[in-house]
Amino acid sequence: MNVSEELIRTIVEQVIKETAQGGGSCGCGFAKVVDPSGIIGIKTSTVKMDPFEGRNDVRLKDVTTLEEAPRMGCGVMELSDGASFEWTLTYDEYDIVLEGHLEIEIDGRVVKGGVGDIIYIPKGSHIHFQTPDYTKYVYTVYPADWQ
Repeated sequence: MNVSEELIRTIVEQVIKETAQGGGSCGCGFAKVVDPSGIIGIKTSTVKMDPFEGRNDVRLKDVTTLEEAPRMGCGVMELSDGASFEWTLTYDEYDIVLEGHLEIEIDGRVVKGGVGDIIYIPKGSHIHFQTPDYTKYVYTVYPADWQ
């Protein structure tokens, strides 16, 4: 069998196209492109989240590593079935709602966000993340290495 340069080019282009659409170039299980400049592109719709602390109604996935973004962390979180969990932040956090309704309860008050809304939570806040039904949101944290 004669393998031409054109056939090799076609195969390589197809692999690159499929990688960008489905699994990303990171081997992380979601579509993510890391440019040599340091710019990172993530398709949030492809992110498959893992149970948080063994709970199926709270799921998350960090989408950047400390090597990629040493100062800021980022991930996707999902709460379903009216989930709620208590947390004390040791970092500053922005939450950007992608789907549903996110509620942050603090000191008996509730800050609510819907699709497209941004909620900022300052370091040291003792809160309850919650949803009346379902929410999916992007979280960004500073510093990235908060533990």
